[in-house]
Amino acid sequence: MTENNKTEQNNNLQKQLLIEQRITNDGKSLAVSYILWWFPEVFGAHRFYLGQTGTAIVMLLVSITFIGLFITFIWMLVDVFLVPGMVRKCNNKLRQELACQIRWQTTAVKYLP
Repeated sequence: MTENNKTEQNNNLQKQLLIEQRITNDGKSLAVSYILWWFPEVFGAHRFYLGQTGTAIVMLLVSITFIGLFITFIWMLVDVFLVPGMVRKCNNKLRQELACQIRWQTTAVKYLP
């Protein structure tokens, strides 16, 4: 393996570590999502936290009536299984955005005089 390939692999590893560190710091937490799911259940706080504002507002509006509370309760039971996927989706989106930023910064630095 040439020295250039080793340097490139090292740079790629450093970029991946940087991205994963940012995900750890800035990404969505599964624990926080479940806490928000459990306590302010009918308000859809976990959906607001996970960036699903539209469905969170619908959940909030539906829960205003007695029949709506029943519907929201069923929705909450379904959300127990959906929360991990929603967290993963948010974190993957952040991961892609960070990778694009790093790629753009690397490309910009290459072409600077």
